[in-house]
Amino acid sequence: MFLLINIIGLIVFLGIAVLFSRKKSDIQWKSIGILVVINLFLAWFFMYFPWGKAGVQYLANGIAWVIDSAHAGTGFAFASWVNTETMDMAVSALFPILLVVPLFDILMYFNILPKVIGGIGWFLAKVTRQPKFESFFGIEMMFLGNTEALAVSNEQLKRMKETRVLTVAMMAMSSISGAIVGAYVSMIPGDLVLTAIPLNIINAIIVSSILNPVSVEEKEDVIYSIRNEEIEKQPFFSFLGDSVLNAGKLILIIIAFVISFVALSDLIDRFINLITGIIGGWAGLKGSFGLDQILGTFMYPFALLLGLPFDEAWIVAQQMAKKIVTNEFVVMGQIKDVVDAYSPHRRAVITTFLVSFANFSTIGMIIGTLKGIVDKKTSDFVSQYVPMMLLAGILVSLMTAGFVGLFAW
Repeated sequence: MFLLINIIGLIVFLGIAVLFSRKKSDIQWKSIGILVVINLFLAWFFMYFPWGKAGVQYLANGIAWVIDSAHAGTGFAFASWVNTETMDMAVSALFPILLVVPLFDILMYFNILPKVIGGIGWFLAKVTRQPKFESFFGIEMMFLGNTEALAVSNEQLKRMKETRVLTVAMMAMSSISGAIVGAYVSMIPGDLVLTAIPLNIINAIIVSSILNPVSVEEKEDVIYSIRNEEIEKQPFFSFLGDSVLNAGKLILIIIAFVISFVALSDLIDRFINLITGIIGGWAGLKGSFGLDQILGTFMYPFALLLGLPFDEAWIVAQQMAKKIVTNEFVVMGQIKDVVDAYSPHRRAVITTFLVSFANFSTIGMIIGTLKGIVDKKTSDFVSQYVPMMLLAGILVSLMTAGFVGLFAW
């Protein structure tokens, strides 16, 4: 029964996208069908097929191997921080960014990563029959993250119609940065993290193509280079130094966001509990109603549509809502010690839902980045569709969880 509900849920999520589409008559259903089949195959291959399961597990182990080197660097400077049975979240999950970001930047510097991104993007465009840049941008985000991908594609964005820039903004709600994967796999199952990443990219194309269908003429369907010539001109060690500094800033930003969001949500939760407790006392009722319960109410129907039992759906709904309002690290930090004890379906659903940047703060980052790239008319046009951007991010996360959930019981 739950499998049938999971299938119905995927149809409902697609239906919601159609309901809010800007131009329902322009939706290219043949292309959408191809993309859905691709994601069904990917989910089956990674979750059910032995070679696929082994492949993602090897990749997860490979990332863990790299993270061990990162811990060696941390241990050299702060031995007491790593020589302990339980490392703090900032040390175990975030400090490895000091290795992973420079590693990605080095691959960019020597033009290795741009070639990989370009090759995969070209292949994806051929298979999915989507505009070349949108497919290319999806792969770009998979390695670089959303704001970084927007920044290195600035010349492309300046030449595109505002409707296509809106598509890119919607897709940017659904990505993660390759540099952050190491942080994720230290808190939640690595094989599920790596399964979610490519599914997110395909689902981002699906959802944005339904919400904002755009036709592109052949002469407009071009891709400009993602190589940043200014960075190429830097001496290597100067470039590497900038990369390390940027990685350090990223860690501080994430830590600041996590501390602030957890503190604010705790304060709001205490206030709500106090008020509901007083009201309950007047009414002769026991107990109180907190922030998690309020947030979870909105996501509860969607959690049920992911094929979860009623009791599990209620808890997962609260976790999904908190991720949207705060960020994924807040929820990952809360479940990292218990996620392996979840039922297979619940573990797959909540893990893959969390693997994205779909939250309120990401909207500000994307709009802010675009304002520095495109003209005022285009940025104002995109800003009009902020609710649709958030909807796109949530739908992509739900669909990824739904596709993976089909093969995890």
